[in-house]
Amino acid sequence: MPPPLHSLAKMIDHSLLHPTMTEADLLAGCDLARHYDVASVCIKPYAVTLACQELLGSDVAVGTVVGFPHGNSRTAVKLQEAELAINDGARELDMVVNIGKVLGEDWDYVSDEIRLLNDLATSAGGLLKVIFENDYLSDDRVKIQLCRTCSELGVAFAKTSTGYGFVKQPDGSYNYAGATDYDLALMRRHCAPWVQIKAAGGVRTLDDLLRVRELGVTRVGATATAAILDEARQRGYA
Repeated sequence: MPPPLHSLAKMIDHSLLHPTMTEADLLAGCDLARHYDVASVCIKPYAVTLACQELLGSDVAVGTVVGFPHGNSRTAVKLQEAELAINDGARELDMVVNIGKVLGEDWDYVSDEIRLLNDLATSAGGLLKVIFENDYLSDDRVKIQLCRTCSELGVAFAKTSTGYGFVKQPDGSYNYAGATDYDLALMRRHCAPWVQIKAAGGVRTLDDLLRVRELGVTRVGATATAAILDEARQRGYA
């Protein structure tokens, strides 16, 4: 039996993170999220208060990003950014790991940073999603260790990508793979059952959403929310 439309909508974090988005764009995005009753909006940090006001009374959570998109901020700065977001009303935090520290396998640093942010989020009744940025991680050992760290610390979600992790391609252009089936299967296999998997980057159609759902994904970051859910209605999901 196909999943109900509501359960598909509640897989989606509607992404409102592009640097060119104006306040009018952000408001329109919040209205779209309310209309489709998605899981959350993931909005630029300065606009958390705006989103909370716009979504008041709805069942759409407000989330934002920390250390986005490259993860390079000092831990203290990430903590301050997270605290400000929580004080503004955000309850879901998508934080980017320190990618250089991950690649250098400084696991004490990586673990301490995730732990501090997770403690801050959960103490406020919120949750943390840890962004691996898999396009930069060519070694499966590193991804697996991140899965283990997230499991040991009890974070809510392990997330594939920011959607902005552009890598130089053989033709000299810059692009990203985002949420690949290979990485999603690896993350689901190596994360503990209590860690949910979020796919971000490249989930643009209903078939994309259904495919990653079969791989054990429970959330996706998407900008094509309307197209995905309108297609679901047209195909008879109710």
